[in-house]
Amino acid sequence: MTDRRHDGTAGAWHVGNAVADGANTRGWILGHFLDETCGVRSTTAVEVKWAHHTAGTRRSTIVTGETRTTLLLLIEGRYRLDVSQGSALLTEPGDYVLWGPGVDHQWSAEHDSTIVTVRWPSVPTDAEGLPRG
Repeated sequence: MTDRRHDGTAGAWHVGNAVADGANTRGWILGHFLDETCGVRSTTAVEVKWAHHTAGTRRSTIVTGETRTTLLLLIEGRYRLDVSQGSALLTEPGDYVLWGPGVDHQWSAEHDSTIVTVRWPSVPTDAEGLPRG
């Protein structure tokens, strides 16, 4: 698919590929950390990430102090999410976990897994200007 950005008086829109568009932003394809040259992908309303994690990959540290609401959606694979209130094992395409501000989390890919993460609102959270996780 060819990457195309359309800016017009009726509104801007974008056609792209999540893997290609997120290559330089750890998979994040929407959010405040994308500059204005990214058109409608630069927003403070929401952050969206497409990620593929190989089996055995895990987040070694626990994310704490989160201020956003997060949706984690399994596209394929087997993926574990541990939150301060418990654990969820995502095994079927479409399985998801939704959590709000203040919920600590950590993840691991038990099998090769493809995940979509949606967070809102989009706010700066680390020195790199990219969201944690």
